[in-house]
Amino acid sequence: MIETEGHEGEDNRMDMTGEHRIAAPRAEVWAALNDPEVLKACIPGCQELEKTSPTTMEAKVVQKIGPVKATFTGAVELVNINAPESYTIQGEGKGGVAGFAKGAADVHLAEDGDETILTYDVRATVGGKLAQLGSRLVASTAKKLAAKFFDNFHDHLTNVTPPEA
Repeated sequence: MIETEGHEGEDNRMDMTGEHRIAAPRAEVWAALNDPEVLKACIPGCQELEKTSPTTMEAKVVQKIGPVKATFTGAVELVNINAPESYTIQGEGKGGVAGFAKGAADVHLAEDGDETILTYDVRATVGGKLAQLGSRLVASTAKKLAAKFFDNFHDHLTNVTPPEA
C-alpha cells in the first residue's frame, strides 16, 4: 500500500508498506539483508554499494522516473538493530538537479517454518524536480522498484536465475 502527501512543485511525502514470503530461513535472510554485495545485486539501478562501517553504506544508484533520469549518491545507516529480527534502514540520496530522496524503512523478519516473512514500512520524502513530477508517478515508480528489489532478493536467496530482460 502506498499513500502520498504534498502538492505539485513541493516536497512529496510517501508511505509504503509490504510483505514478502521468502523461501529461506530467517538467519539466511538476515545475513543477506546485511551483505553489501547481495544488496548491490538486488537494488534496481545500483552501480556502487560500499560498506563504510558495520552500520553504514554509501551507494550510487541510477534511476529513471518519468522523463527524469538521475544518478543518486548517498549514504544509508542501519539503526534500531535487533538481529536477526529487525532493523531500520535510513538514508538520503542526492540526484543533482533531479532533486533528492530521503527516508527510512522498518524491516521485520518473522520465522514461518522453513520460510521467512519479511515486512516493511517505508517513510520517504522526495524534493526538487522529482516532486514536480507528481506524487502518482513517483509513488508508482517507488512501488515498481520495491517489487523489483524483492523479486531480485527472493531469486538470489532461492538461487533462481532471473529471466533475461
